[in-house]
Amino acid sequence: MTDMTLSAPTSPTSGISTDTSRLGSRANLEKAGKQFEAVFVGMMMKSMRSAHLSSELFESKGLDTFREMQDQKVAQSMADSAPLGIGKAMVDFLAKAQAAQAPAADAAPASTAGSATS
Repeated sequence: MTDMTLSAPTSPTSGISTDTSRLGSRANLEKAGKQFEAVFVGMMMKSMRSAHLSSELFESKGLDTFREMQDQKVAQSMADSAPLGIGKAMVDFLAKAQAAQAPAADAAPASTAGSATS
């Protein structure tokens, strides 16, 4: 019999880094969100294309390369128009994390300044 252990439930976002210091502005957040969505859509299209059933009569490395480039361009176009909203959800999540870190960062120098004078 296998030994089963129970652990406390965790949030699905608990493993996501919320270090937003490199993102800087809202514009950088939105750019990162669009890039993330483009990568996601590109991976989805690549997966869909690999699942199709076709004859290998016209298949070649050149055609595969062309299709990959075409998929990347279509994915970027789709991300720019944001039909899925995955990028926006990521931007909203990181903006909240950035707002939560800002008060903590402001409070940290004040507490160290007080302990240095004591």
